[in-house]
Amino acid sequence: MLRRRDWGLVLTGLLCLLSGCDGTPTIDRVLANGPGPVDADAPEKFTTTDSGLKYRILRKGGGERPTANDKVEVNYAGWLDNGRQFDTSYATGRPLTIPLKSVIRGWFEGLQLVTEGGMIELEIPSQLGYGSRGSSPSIPSNATLHFLVELIQVIPPPQPVKPGSADPGAPEEFTTTYSGLKYRILRQGDGKKPSLSSNIKVHYRGWLDNETQFDSSYDRGEPATFALSSLVPGFGEGLSHIGEGGMIELEIPGDLGYGPTGSPPVIPPNATLHFLVELFDVQE
Repeated sequence: MLRRRDWGLVLTGLLCLLSGCDGTPTIDRVLANGPGPVDADAPEKFTTTDSGLKYRILRKGGGERPTANDKVEVNYAGWLDNGRQFDTSYATGRPLTIPLKSVIRGWFEGLQLVTEGGMIELEIPSQLGYGSRGSSPSIPSNATLHFLVELIQVIPPPQPVKPGSADPGAPEEFTTTYSGLKYRILRQGDGKKPSLSSNIKVHYRGWLDNETQFDSSYDRGEPATFALSSLVPGFGEGLSHIGEGGMIELEIPGDLGYGPTGSPPVIPPNATLHFLVELFDVQE
Protein backbone atom coordinates (compact mmCIF):
# COMPACT_ATOMS: atom_id res chain seq x y z
CA MET A 1 0.00 0.00 0.00
CA LEU A 2 1.32 3.45 -0.90
CA ARG A 3 2.15 5.93 1.83
CA ARG A 4 -0.14 8.86 2.60
CA ARG A 5 2.36 11.35 1.18
CA ASP A 6 1.89 9.66 -2.19
CA TRP A 7 -1.90 10.07 -2.14
CA GLY A 8 -1.93 13.16 -4.37
CA LEU A 9 0.05 11.36 -7.06
CA VAL A 10 -2.14 8.30 -6.71
CA LEU A 11 -5.31 10.35 -7.00
CA THR A 12 -4.05 12.20 -10.06
CA GLY A 13 -3.02 8.96 -11.67
CA LEU A 14 -6.29 7.30 -10.77
CA LEU A 15 -8.37 10.13 -12.19
CA CYS A 16 -6.24 10.04 -15.30
CA LEU A 17 -7.15 6.40 -15.69
CA LEU A 18 -10.77 7.11 -14.89
CA SER A 19 -11.05 9.94 -17.41
CA GLY A 20 -8.93 8.52 -20.17
CA CYS A 21 -5.70 10.56 -20.45
CA ASP A 22 -5.06 8.88 -23.78
CA GLY A 23 -7.05 11.68 -25.39
CA THR A 24 -10.59 10.32 -25.06
CA PRO A 25 -12.54 12.34 -22.43
CA THR A 26 -10.53 15.20 -20.91
CA ILE A 27 -9.36 15.02 -17.30
CA ASP A 28 -9.65 18.76 -16.67
CA ARG A 29 -13.28 18.76 -15.69
CA VAL A 30 -12.81 15.76 -13.43
CA LEU A 31 -9.94 17.40 -11.57
CA ALA A 32 -11.89 20.64 -11.27
CA ASN A 33 -14.72 18.77 -9.55
CA GLY A 34 -12.61 16.04 -7.99
CA PRO A 35 -12.55 14.49 -4.52
CA GLY A 36 -11.95 16.57 -1.43
CA PRO A 37 -9.01 16.24 0.96
CA VAL A 38 -7.90 13.11 2.78
CA ASP A 39 -7.31 13.09 6.56
CA ALA A 40 -3.64 13.24 7.52
CA ASP A 41 -4.09 10.14 9.66
CA ALA A 42 -6.08 8.15 7.06
CA PRO A 43 -5.11 4.46 7.24
CA GLU A 44 -2.78 3.02 4.63
CA LYS A 45 -4.20 -0.48 4.95
CA PHE A 46 -7.67 -1.80 4.28
CA THR A 47 -9.89 -3.38 6.92
CA THR A 48 -11.68 -6.55 5.83
CA THR A 49 -15.19 -7.26 7.11
CA ASP A 50 -16.71 -10.68 7.72
CA SER A 51 -18.41 -10.52 4.31
CA GLY A 52 -15.11 -9.99 2.49
CA LEU A 53 -15.55 -6.26 1.84
CA LYS A 54 -12.34 -4.25 2.14
CA TYR A 55 -12.49 -0.60 3.10
CA ARG A 56 -10.48 2.30 4.44
CA ILE A 57 -11.92 5.58 5.64
CA LEU A 58 -9.95 8.37 4.00
CA ARG A 59 -11.82 11.23 5.63
CA LYS A 60 -13.87 11.12 8.80
CA GLY A 61 -17.19 12.89 8.51
CA GLY A 62 -19.04 14.66 11.25
CA GLY A 63 -22.65 14.12 10.32
CA GLU A 64 -25.18 11.32 10.28
CA ARG A 65 -24.36 7.71 9.45
CA PRO A 66 -26.81 6.18 6.93
CA THR A 67 -29.07 3.28 7.80
CA ALA A 68 -30.62 0.70 5.50
CA ASN A 69 -33.79 2.72 4.86
CA ASP A 70 -32.08 6.02 4.01
CA LYS A 71 -31.21 7.60 0.70
CA VAL A 72 -27.65 8.85 0.23
CA GLU A 73 -26.23 11.67 -1.85
CA VAL A 74 -22.70 10.83 -2.96
CA ASN A 75 -19.89 11.64 -5.31
CA TYR A 76 -17.94 8.61 -6.45
CA ALA A 77 -15.56 7.00 -8.91
CA GLY A 78 -15.47 3.30 -9.77
CA TRP A 79 -12.77 1.28 -11.49
CA LEU A 80 -11.63 -2.29 -12.10
CA ASP A 81 -8.41 -4.04 -11.09
CA ASN A 82 -6.78 -2.86 -14.33
CA GLY A 83 -7.62 0.77 -13.51
CA ARG A 84 -10.31 1.08 -16.18
CA GLN A 85 -13.15 3.38 -15.19
CA PHE A 86 -16.69 2.08 -15.40
CA ASP A 87 -18.48 4.98 -13.69
CA THR A 88 -17.87 8.36 -12.04
CA SER A 89 -19.91 11.35 -10.93
CA TYR A 90 -16.88 13.65 -10.79
CA ALA A 91 -16.79 14.05 -14.58
CA THR A 92 -20.28 15.57 -14.63
CA GLY A 93 -20.18 17.46 -11.34
CA ARG A 94 -23.59 15.98 -10.48
CA PRO A 95 -23.77 13.89 -7.28
CA LEU A 96 -25.86 10.73 -7.24
CA THR A 97 -28.86 10.40 -4.91
CA ILE A 98 -30.02 6.83 -4.44
CA PRO A 99 -31.84 4.62 -1.90
CA LEU A 100 -29.27 2.59 0.00
CA LYS A 101 -31.42 -0.52 -0.38
CA SER A 102 -31.13 -0.35 -4.16
CA VAL A 103 -27.32 -0.51 -4.45
CA ILE A 104 -25.01 -3.53 -4.69
CA ARG A 105 -24.24 -5.29 -1.42
CA GLY A 106 -20.72 -3.89 -1.16
CA TRP A 107 -22.00 -0.32 -1.29
CA PHE A 108 -24.88 -1.15 1.04
CA GLU A 109 -22.43 -2.40 3.66
CA GLY A 110 -19.64 0.08 3.00
CA LEU A 111 -21.62 3.30 3.09
CA GLN A 112 -22.99 2.42 6.52
CA LEU A 113 -19.40 2.66 7.80
CA VAL A 114 -18.94 6.35 6.98
CA THR A 115 -20.71 9.54 8.10
CA GLU A 116 -21.82 12.66 6.24
CA GLY A 117 -18.79 14.60 5.04
CA GLY A 118 -16.65 11.47 5.04
CA MET A 119 -14.83 9.69 2.24
CA ILE A 120 -14.24 5.95 1.95
CA GLU A 121 -12.38 3.68 -0.43
CA LEU A 122 -13.99 0.31 -1.10
CA GLU A 123 -12.65 -2.90 -2.62
CA ILE A 124 -15.70 -5.02 -3.33
CA PRO A 125 -15.32 -8.72 -4.16
CA SER A 126 -17.52 -9.97 -6.96
CA GLN A 127 -19.97 -11.76 -4.67
CA LEU A 128 -20.81 -8.37 -3.13
CA GLY A 129 -20.92 -6.70 -6.54
CA TYR A 130 -22.30 -8.04 -9.82
CA GLY A 131 -21.12 -11.64 -9.35
CA SER A 132 -20.83 -14.05 -12.23
CA ARG A 133 -23.33 -12.12 -14.36
CA GLY A 134 -21.29 -8.90 -14.44
CA SER A 135 -22.93 -5.75 -15.76
CA SER A 136 -22.58 -5.54 -19.52
CA PRO A 137 -20.83 -3.88 -21.21
CA SER A 138 -18.59 -2.25 -18.60
CA ILE A 139 -18.16 -4.81 -15.83
CA PRO A 140 -17.06 -8.37 -16.65
CA SER A 141 -18.16 -11.44 -14.72
CA ASN A 142 -16.60 -12.05 -11.30
CA ALA A 143 -14.99 -8.59 -11.29
CA THR A 144 -13.57 -6.96 -8.17
CA LEU A 145 -14.88 -3.40 -7.98
CA HIS A 146 -12.99 -0.42 -6.55
CA PHE A 147 -14.74 2.75 -5.44
CA LEU A 148 -13.86 6.10 -3.98
CA VAL A 149 -17.03 7.51 -2.39
CA GLU A 150 -17.72 10.82 -0.65
CA LEU A 151 -20.90 10.85 1.41
CA ILE A 152 -22.45 14.28 0.99
CA GLN A 153 -25.81 13.84 2.67
CA VAL A 154 -27.99 11.25 4.38
CA ILE A 155 -31.66 11.61 3.49
CA PRO A 156 -33.99 9.82 5.94
CA PRO A 157 -37.08 8.10 4.52
CA PRO A 158 -40.35 10.02 4.55
CA GLN A 159 -42.61 9.37 7.50
CA PRO A 160 -45.80 7.36 6.94
CA VAL A 161 -48.88 9.45 6.17
CA LYS A 162 -52.59 8.91 6.66
CA PRO A 163 -55.22 9.05 3.93
CA GLY A 164 -57.09 12.29 3.43
CA SER A 165 -60.68 12.78 4.50
CA ALA A 166 -63.75 11.53 2.65
CA ASP A 167 -66.63 13.79 1.62
CA PRO A 168 -69.36 14.03 4.29
CA GLY A 169 -71.92 12.51 1.94
CA ALA A 170 -69.73 9.69 0.62
CA PRO A 171 -71.79 6.53 -0.09
CA GLU A 172 -71.54 3.52 2.19
CA GLU A 173 -72.60 1.08 -0.54
CA PHE A 174 -70.54 0.01 -3.54
CA THR A 175 -71.61 0.44 -7.15
CA THR A 176 -70.98 -2.58 -9.41
CA THR A 177 -70.02 -2.01 -13.04
CA TYR A 178 -70.76 -4.24 -16.05
CA SER A 179 -67.26 -5.75 -15.75
CA GLY A 180 -67.80 -6.77 -12.12
CA LEU A 181 -65.71 -4.01 -10.58
CA LYS A 182 -67.11 -2.56 -7.37
CA TYR A 183 -66.34 0.99 -6.33
CA ARG A 184 -67.45 3.79 -4.08
CA ILE A 185 -66.33 7.37 -4.51
CA LEU A 186 -65.19 8.76 -1.17
CA ARG A 187 -64.14 12.14 -2.60
CA GLN A 188 -65.05 13.10 -6.14
CA GLY A 189 -62.24 15.49 -7.02
CA ASP A 190 -62.76 18.31 -9.49
CA GLY A 191 -59.59 17.94 -11.56
CA LYS A 192 -58.78 16.05 -14.73
CA LYS A 193 -59.88 12.44 -15.06
CA PRO A 194 -57.32 9.87 -16.25
CA SER A 195 -57.49 7.70 -19.35
CA LEU A 196 -55.59 4.47 -19.97
CA SER A 197 -52.85 6.51 -21.69
CA SER A 198 -52.31 8.68 -18.59
CA ASN A 199 -49.52 8.72 -16.08
CA ILE A 200 -50.95 9.09 -12.61
CA LYS A 201 -49.61 10.19 -9.23
CA VAL A 202 -51.46 8.49 -6.38
CA HIS A 203 -51.40 7.45 -2.78
CA TYR A 204 -52.87 4.00 -2.27
CA ARG A 205 -53.28 1.05 0.05
CA GLY A 206 -54.05 -2.49 -1.13
CA TRP A 207 -55.31 -5.48 0.88
CA LEU A 208 -56.89 -8.91 0.43
CA ASP A 209 -60.24 -10.30 1.64
CA ASN A 210 -58.56 -11.47 4.85
CA GLU A 211 -57.34 -7.90 5.55
CA THR A 212 -53.71 -8.77 4.70
CA GLN A 213 -52.10 -5.62 3.31
CA PHE A 214 -49.91 -6.27 0.27
CA ASP A 215 -48.81 -2.73 -0.58
CA SER A 216 -49.11 0.84 0.68
CA SER A 217 -47.62 4.10 -0.51
CA TYR A 218 -49.00 5.68 2.67
CA ASP A 219 -46.59 3.56 4.71
CA ARG A 220 -43.69 4.68 2.50
CA GLY A 221 -44.66 8.32 2.97
CA GLU A 222 -44.44 9.21 -0.74
CA PRO A 223 -47.01 9.11 -3.53
CA ALA A 224 -46.32 6.70 -6.38
CA THR A 225 -46.33 7.45 -10.11
CA PHE A 226 -47.51 4.86 -12.63
CA ALA A 227 -48.49 4.52 -16.25
CA LEU A 228 -52.14 3.59 -15.80
CA SER A 229 -51.92 1.10 -18.67
CA SER A 230 -49.30 -0.88 -16.68
CA LEU A 231 -51.66 -1.61 -13.78
CA VAL A 232 -54.31 -4.30 -13.36
CA PRO A 233 -57.46 -3.60 -15.44
CA GLY A 234 -59.67 -2.97 -12.42
CA PHE A 235 -57.40 -0.19 -11.20
CA GLY A 236 -57.58 1.66 -14.50
CA GLU A 237 -61.35 1.27 -14.79
CA GLY A 238 -61.85 2.42 -11.22
CA LEU A 239 -59.82 5.59 -11.50
CA SER A 240 -61.76 6.68 -14.56
CA HIS A 241 -64.60 7.56 -12.16
CA ILE A 242 -62.73 10.29 -10.26
CA GLY A 243 -60.74 13.41 -11.06
CA GLU A 244 -57.57 14.89 -9.60
CA GLY A 245 -58.12 15.43 -5.89
CA GLY A 246 -60.50 12.50 -5.67
CA MET A 247 -60.45 9.38 -3.49
CA ILE A 248 -62.03 6.03 -4.31
CA GLU A 249 -62.34 2.58 -2.78
CA LEU A 250 -62.16 -0.34 -5.20
CA GLU A 251 -63.07 -4.01 -4.93
CA ILE A 252 -61.45 -5.73 -7.91
CA PRO A 253 -62.46 -9.31 -8.77
CA GLY A 254 -59.73 -11.76 -9.72
CA ASP A 255 -60.35 -11.54 -13.48
CA LEU A 256 -59.73 -7.77 -13.34
CA GLY A 257 -56.70 -8.23 -11.09
CA TYR A 258 -53.90 -10.78 -11.33
CA GLY A 259 -56.16 -13.62 -12.49
CA PRO A 260 -55.32 -17.32 -12.07
CA THR A 261 -51.56 -16.69 -11.83
CA GLY A 262 -51.78 -14.26 -8.92
CA SER A 263 -48.66 -12.31 -8.03
CA PRO A 264 -46.49 -14.62 -5.88
CA PRO A 265 -45.65 -14.68 -3.09
CA VAL A 266 -48.09 -12.08 -1.79
CA ILE A 267 -51.22 -12.31 -3.95
CA PRO A 268 -52.77 -15.77 -4.47
CA PRO A 269 -54.51 -16.90 -7.68
CA ASN A 270 -57.90 -15.34 -8.45
CA ALA A 271 -57.65 -13.07 -5.42
CA THR A 272 -60.09 -10.20 -4.94
CA LEU A 273 -58.09 -7.00 -4.47
CA HIS A 274 -59.19 -4.07 -2.33
CA PHE A 275 -57.72 -0.59 -2.82
CA LEU A 276 -58.07 2.83 -1.28
CA VAL A 277 -56.71 5.35 -3.79
CA GLU A 278 -56.22 9.12 -3.78
CA LEU A 279 -55.54 10.67 -7.18
CA PHE A 280 -53.22 13.70 -7.10
CA ASP A 281 -52.06 14.29 -10.64
CA VAL A 282 -52.85 13.18 -14.20
CA GLN A 283 -50.40 13.61 -17.06
CA GLU A 284 -50.76 12.45 -20.66
